[in-house]
This record gives sequence, structure tokens and C-alpha cells, in this order.
Amino acid sequence: MSERTLPEATFARTVLGSGPGLALAHGAGSSVAGTYGPILEGLAAGHTVVGIDYPGSGETPRSTTPLSVDGLADQLVAAAVAEGLETFALSGYSLGGPVAIRAAARHPERVTALVLTATFPHRDNRLALALPIWRKLAESGDRELLAEYLTMMALGADALEAMSAEQIQQALAFTAAGVADGTPEHAELAPRVDVRNDLPRIKAPTLVISTAQDWFTSTRLHHQLADTIPGAQLVELPTGHLPMVERPEEWQKLITDFLDKHSA
Repeated sequence: MSERTLPEATFARTVLGSGPGLALAHGAGSSVAGTYGPILEGLAAGHTVVGIDYPGSGETPRSTTPLSVDGLADQLVAAAVAEGLETFALSGYSLGGPVAIRAAARHPERVTALVLTATFPHRDNRLALALPIWRKLAESGDRELLAEYLTMMALGADALEAMSAEQIQQALAFTAAGVADGTPEHAELAPRVDVRNDLPRIKAPTLVISTAQDWFTSTRLHHQLADTIPGAQLVELPTGHLPMVERPEEWQKLITDFLDKHSA
């Protein structure tokens, strides 16, 4: 069906549910479970969900060569096709956003809808400053320090200020334990991402979920996506970079309500 030849689907993947297809692209330094875990069952209640773990995440071995958006995008599509999905919606979170965008641009005949959350089409100056720090901390092996940085940057102001000192310590421990081994490679890829030329070519109905208190990916980048993808809809969610932590039920509802309107 696709004009492009797909690679063999080699990444570890999560498959759940039944119904119209939904392929998931997770964030950097995370995994399918880490990004979508709190809403996976809700998504799978009405969809056949297929998510891949990038190299160094989940059960996928680390890569010995630099990652590419094209490679991740084609693996995502290949995994969905390998599970019997000829067409499917795409959901991309953070780094998974440009992965999903590139998949939609490279395989437009397969993509029925596109949902982009807390993401970016290219690095802005904030990301240019934030990502190298993240990478250096990941390469240092000091997971506690990395967790402090990520917690400060990723939680929205409302959620962070509502936490007690004990809850913050618990969050730090949880974050440190969940750092993917492939984080340095993911953080190396992120600053090289540039899918701006893909945006005007997106044909699928698109929802951009703007995380309004986001310190990693700014609302300016979210609006750039919505303004450039033809017919895209933008909605705001009052969270930082972690809607799955701060408001998972609201995040899931935004995704499923949109997909229900554009089911294959």
C-alpha cells in the first residue's frame, strides 16, 4: 500500500486493545510505558494500540549509531503494519511528535489522524540550551542529579508547588529509576530534529495539545505546529511537560474524543 519500502519491524513493541489502529511515539528518555502508561488502557478500550520503544528504551537494545527521525518514523509504521494495521492514527509526545509528523509525511496514505502533545517541529533557543544539559547529565551517570533537573524542568508550576517536600523526594526517586539507558542517544537526536518542511504536507486531521506550563517545549512551538499544519486544531492543557503525571484523564479524553471524530 505504501509507496515507500518499510524496514523490518525490529523494535520492541506494545500491542493492546482492538478497533481502529493507533500508533504511539513516546518521548525522549522514556518508553511506551513511561510516556503513555497511565492512559494505555483507556486508549486501548477503543483502539488497537501499537507503540514502539526506541533504541535504549524498554526491551529495545541501545543503538551503536546515531538515531534518525526517518528511522524511528519508519519503524513506527512498520510495527503497526506488522500488527495488521493498514491504516491508523498517530500519537506523538515530545520527541515522538516529530517522529509522528515524519511518519505522516512519509506514509500519508496510511495515516488517518495525528495527535501531537508537548512537542516541537525544531529546536528553539530554549531547547538548544536545555537539551545539551540533559544529555551531559545522562552521560555522567548521576541519575539523582539528572532527576532533579528533569523534575524542575518537566513539572508545571501548579503541580510542583502543590507537592510536599516528601512528595518531591518521591518524584525524584521515581524519575531517577525510570531513566532509559538510551537517553544520551535520544538527547543527541532531539537538537537535530527539524520537520518544518513536513508540516504543510500533512494531510491527516491534526490535533495539537499545548501543555501551557511547559518549560521544555514552549507554547510558541505548539502554536507554530498548529498554524502551519493545514486545518490543525489546537487545545490547551494546563500542565507542564508531563500531562501523563499531572492530568492523565484529561489528556486521554482530548486524544480519544478527537480520534472518535476521525476513526478509520
